[in-house]
Amino acid sequence: MRWFVRGDVDGFFGLALDNLVQLLVIDALCRHVLGFPEEMVRGTILPGAAVSVLLGNLFYSWQAMLLARRTGRTDVTALPFGINTVSLFAFVFLVMLPAKIAAQAAGAADPARVAWQAGLVACLASGLIELGGALVAERIRRATPRAALLSTLAGIALGFISLGFLLRAFSRPIVGLATLGVVLLTYFGRVRFRGRLPGGLVAVLLGTFLAWATGIAPVGAPPASAAAWSPPVPALSALWEALSGGHLATYLSVILPMGLFTLVGSLQNVESAEAAGDAYPTLPSLTVNGLSTVAAACLGSCFPTTLYIGHPGWKALGARAGYSVLNGVFVTAVALSGTLSWIAWAVPIDAGLAIVVWIGIVISAQAFQVVPRAHAPAVVMGILPGIAAWGVLMAKSGLRAAGVGGPGGPPLSEGVVDGFLGSDVWIRGGFALDQGFIFTAMILSAGTVMIVERRFRAAAGWFAIGAVLSAMGLMHSWRLTPQDAVMAMRPAWGFVGGYGFVAGLLVVAPWITERDEGGHG
Repeated sequence: MRWFVRGDVDGFFGLALDNLVQLLVIDALCRHVLGFPEEMVRGTILPGAAVSVLLGNLFYSWQAMLLARRTGRTDVTALPFGINTVSLFAFVFLVMLPAKIAAQAAGAADPARVAWQAGLVACLASGLIELGGALVAERIRRATPRAALLSTLAGIALGFISLGFLLRAFSRPIVGLATLGVVLLTYFGRVRFRGRLPGGLVAVLLGTFLAWATGIAPVGAPPASAAAWSPPVPALSALWEALSGGHLATYLSVILPMGLFTLVGSLQNVESAEAAGDAYPTLPSLTVNGLSTVAAACLGSCFPTTLYIGHPGWKALGARAGYSVLNGVFVTAVALSGTLSWIAWAVPIDAGLAIVVWIGIVISAQAFQVVPRAHAPAVVMGILPGIAAWGVLMAKSGLRAAGVGGPGGPPLSEGVVDGFLGSDVWIRGGFALDQGFIFTAMILSAGTVMIVERRFRAAAGWFAIGAVLSAMGLMHSWRLTPQDAVMAMRPAWGFVGGYGFVAGLLVVAPWITERDEGGHG
C-alpha cells in the first residue's frame, strides 16, 4: 500500500475540517468565555493541542501501513484522530470557568492562569485514565456485543454530526444543498468528476465559491493581526504548580467520567474499524491515544485528544494512511503559523459540512449492516440515548438563546424545568439520559442483544452494571446550576432500583416465562 492515494485527498478534507472546527471553538471559548489573553491561547494552548494531534496522526498512519504490509492488503484505512469535542466543552464550562470564578472570588492576582492550570490538570488526568484503561479495554471489547459498541457511535453520529450539520445546511440551502448534492453523487453514486477530481475537493471549492457569491463569506472582518510563528513551549512547571494547587480533587467529578467516556468511545471506534475490515490491536491504539493527551497537557493544552468516530466513512472515501498524515501536518501548520483566523475568515464551515453529514450517515448505516439481522432492535435501542442527548443539547442551547442561564438573564431553575412539562416535554428524563449516555446506550443495547438471544442471565448482568454505575453517579445523576444541568456524581437511587428490578426479572425469567415462537415479530 502506498502512503498517499487519491482517496486521501477526500479523507483529508473531511477530517481536517472537523479538526479545524475544534481549533476555532477552542480559540473562541478560551478568549471570549474564559477571558484568556490572546498570547496564551495562540502562543501556548493551540500549538500544544496541534502537536498532540500530529503525534497521534503520525502513529495511526504508521499503524495502518504496518497492518497493510502484514496482511498484504492495499485498502487499509488509518484510525481517524483529533481533539475530543465532549471533553473540550466539559473542561471549559465545568472545570476552567468554575476555577476562574472561584479565583476571582478569592482575589487571585491572575484568575485566568488559575483556570488554565485547572485545565492542564484535567487534561493530564484524562490521559492517565486512558492509559490505565488501555490495559483492560480488550477484555471489555470481547465481552460486549458488537451491536452495543456500534449503535452507541451511531447515536452520536446521527445527533451530534449528521443532524447538527444538516440543520446548518438547510439554513443556507444554496451552499448546503449544492455541496450535499456533490457529496451524494460522488460518494453514494460511486462516480468521480472528469479529470479525476476528488468529490471532496469539488464540494469544498464549490461551497467556498457559493459562500462568497451569496455573502456568507468572508466571515466577519479580516483578522487584525498578521500571522506569526508560535512554536510549542513545554509547560511542565505550570503543570507541576497546578498539581500542587488541589485542582485534581476539586474537579475529579468531571475528570473521571470524561476520562472514562473517552476510553469507552475510543474502544468503540477500534471495534468500528474492525467491523469495516481493519483489525487494529486495542492496547497500542488506546495507549497512544492516552499518551497524546498527556503530551497535550505537558505542552500547555487543556484539551484531550481521542480516536474519532468515522473510520467506515473515511474508508468508503478511499482514504488510506496519507489522509491522517495530511491532517496532522495541516492542523499543526495552522496552529503554529497563526493562520487559523485567516482560514476561518476566508473558508466558512458551510463549504465542507456536507462531507461531515455523509460521514455520520455511513457510521449509522454500519451499525445495522455488520450485526446479525435479529440484533437490529438492539441497535435502535443503543441509538436512542445519543439522539436524546443531542435533543437535550438543543433544548439547553435554546434556553441560552432566550437568555436563561446567561449573563444578566434568569437562572436555569426548577420553575423553568417544570415549564417544559407543561408542554409535555419530559426534560428531566432527558437530563437523566444525557449524563453518561454512552454507558446507557451500551448497557441497553447489550442487554437487548442478550434478551434477543434468550441469554437472560447475561442480560441481567448488563442491567446490574447499569445499577452499579447509577449508584456511583456515573449515569443519570444530575443537578441544576444557574447555567446548566450537569453531572452530580452522586447515587441516582431511582435508576439503581429500576435497573436492579430489570436484572432481577431477567434472573427469574426462565422460571416464570415460557417460549412464544409465534409472535411479536
